[in-house]
Amino acid sequence: MGSSRTSRSATRKSTLHRLRPSEGTTPELRTFVRERYLDSEDYQVREFTRRGMEGLLITGGVPRERADWCSAVESITGLDVKERSRAAAGLILMRTGRGTYALSYGVGQHMLDPYFRDDEFGLEFATRCLDDDGVIKIRNQIMDGRGRVDEYSVSRGERIDDFGLDRFGAVVRRICGTVSGLSLTSLEAGRTRQVRVECSQATIKLPLATTVEQFLSDLQAIEDVCARPDPLPQLRFVNRVHTLDSRSQKAVQAQAILEKHLAGPDSPRLTIGIPDSCQESYSSAQAFRVRRGTRTIETNDLELHHLLQFVQDKPEGERLKALGDVRVTMFSDDDFLTPASVTTNGKEWLIADITLGTDRLFYGNGKWFEVGSGFLETLEEELTALFTQPQTVTLPRWTKGPLDSKGRDSHDEDWFNHQAAKPDGYLLFDKKDIVTAKFRGGGLEICDVLGPENQLICIKKAPASTAPLNHLFAQGVAAVETLRSDLEVRTKFLDQVAAHTPDHRLLDDFGTLRVVFGILLKDGQDIRVDSLFAFAQVSLLQAVRRLRAMNAEVEVVAIRR
Repeated sequence: MGSSRTSRSATRKSTLHRLRPSEGTTPELRTFVRERYLDSEDYQVREFTRRGMEGLLITGGVPRERADWCSAVESITGLDVKERSRAAAGLILMRTGRGTYALSYGVGQHMLDPYFRDDEFGLEFATRCLDDDGVIKIRNQIMDGRGRVDEYSVSRGERIDDFGLDRFGAVVRRICGTVSGLSLTSLEAGRTRQVRVECSQATIKLPLATTVEQFLSDLQAIEDVCARPDPLPQLRFVNRVHTLDSRSQKAVQAQAILEKHLAGPDSPRLTIGIPDSCQESYSSAQAFRVRRGTRTIETNDLELHHLLQFVQDKPEGERLKALGDVRVTMFSDDDFLTPASVTTNGKEWLIADITLGTDRLFYGNGKWFEVGSGFLETLEEELTALFTQPQTVTLPRWTKGPLDSKGRDSHDEDWFNHQAAKPDGYLLFDKKDIVTAKFRGGGLEICDVLGPENQLICIKKAPASTAPLNHLFAQGVAAVETLRSDLEVRTKFLDQVAAHTPDHRLLDDFGTLRVVFGILLKDGQDIRVDSLFAFAQVSLLQAVRRLRAMNAEVEVVAIRR
């Protein structure tokens, strides 16, 4: 028989958390537990000291005389059912020379105060020790303001590159894989073995020793991994961006800063984005109604100040909550009669860029994201290269015109598209949608203007927010994807081109396309990395990569006033 260190029975799959006290403090272990569990008669709190380790154990649960599923079973079967239930919970808190940790069992994780959970712990461990070909599952959130979550899984381990992740837009939230070569009780010495670990942002689930000496040895091995200065090269991108629990210490501190910005009428740290439920209808929206209680604002163009008017008079600490009570409805007509989407709340439209000491945090779609310097540096390099490349089209100035009967600038997007299509070789396609049964009565606008060298020119005015830009980039991708994959759409589009210009280059050379994003920023300013919010930067790079994968080049052109 082997020693207890190599025995499978000496380990149990456990969930390990790392806790982060407020800077410069060493609080009592009870501080990390939510008060209601410390005061409840259903839970027992006991201190312990073993092998020089001070700790705290909380165990218990809320007993129920009748399980909550009994009524459903009785209704289906017609039989009396009376079964008790008890959601058992266990939590061990302990300190080492390197940090403060918690082991949770059952539903014990709910006893931890999320303010103190370290949201970097799990992925910090995974990115420093997962086997190169051992990745089994990845769950990520797409950082484009829509809150979409994707999950990829395989039955056997693979390299991270084989999953085809978007390394800019994908925010990894959970990764499962194998580790080997660590001094863990669950790994037998002298044999090539692997153990499966599941790491979320704040936790590690893996087999840990059940005797105190070996458990402390396992914990030291985990600490040694986390102390490694750099993640593995193939997993370095995972640490570039991660989401934060809204109740975590960093998110709470960032939200306090956000509350101050919400009081300003025109904060440069805030903008608006398009909620997922409004993406498809945003381009056709003609008017917006913003309402909170009995107060209503109706406007043809939704801007940040329309939302902030409802929260600026609220006391600090209540503004973001009040923004969640604001209701925004899009309409497809100027008379506010035909809603273009479901009603959304104001928080869904808010995008924020917050600096917290040396940390950079972003708020979008009701979630907080933290980004590392490596992410920002790489993002800036790629965008700078895109913005400085030679341009193949020249767009006219977008001058201001006289006001129309509704007090709006008459030089709108329609006016500009006609100006852009005037030179020889340019064709106007604005509002000439391709209609097929696939679009259920609607249609797809391939571009606003077609250039002489197969340029699909898409125009957007974004004077005060990134919302139109996120939608613009998505439109460009959708147009090329549809042209490449849908024969009916491609045929109808080429027929339109042939009707204008029978000898157009596109008719004989459809393989090479170039998407040109023509953008008018406020006052016609130049397009630089620092003139776009982070979510617009990410959306742009996502679009660039997807378009290049479909053999379409991308060009960004600043439109001047």
